Amino acid sequence: MKRAPCSTTLRPLVSACLVLLCAAETAAAHAWSLNINSGARRLFLHVGNGALSGQAGTLNGGTGTSGIVNTVRADLTVGQLVSGAPQAMTSNSTQSISLYGDGAVICPSPTSQVLIGAGYRRNNSSTNAVLTVSSPMALTDTSTGEIIPITQISWIVSAPGSPTPGVIPSGTFTGGVQTLTTVPGNTYIENCHTYSYANSALRAAGTYTGQVTYTLTSP
Repeated sequence: MKRAPCSTTLRPLVSACLVLLCAAETAAAHAWSLNINSGARRLFLHVGNGALSGQAGTLNGGTGTSGIVNTVRADLTVGQLVSGAPQAMTSNSTQSISLYGDGAVICPSPTSQVLIGAGYRRNNSSTNAVLTVSSPMALTDTSTGEIIPITQISWIVSAPGSPTPGVIPSGTFTGGVQTLTTVPGNTYIENCHTYSYANSALRAAGTYTGQVTYTLTSP
């Protein structure tokens, strides 16, 4: 589908992290499944800000990691907290342009969206790469020991239910490892994630943090 005008081991993987913080606008965007030229096996993954994957359709960018870990957060007023209403989370990501390499604007409002993309290049075989996310059981206020269950944090994507194959779906963190989707060979997938805090119970004042890790693996 076209968009309009790590070293290899037995089980190679790449990972990217996102910090979740609770102490709150989303815009239309798109979800894409794009072609990659076949070549030596390579994985590419980014969550929020990251380095370009290379020239469009090649996945030939530099190896290594960008070292950037973005944060999503919800800063609640007393009124918002006692309302019990779900609260949108903001992001410190500035990545609005696709890292596929074609310069397309995918997440027009990165302060409320996180752009996630994953690519898998191969020469042969019919295997898929697998995208997972690992989350802690709870967000924790380290000064008090109080916690917020991670199940209070969910995300929606720009095109839930999209017929485009390989799009990363909406969901809720469950604690532990969750399989999000598979990435077919010579394919790059990406979309925007908007996170929210369920706010279903009163919590003690504090700053609650936790880190989730997205990982892409190939057989």
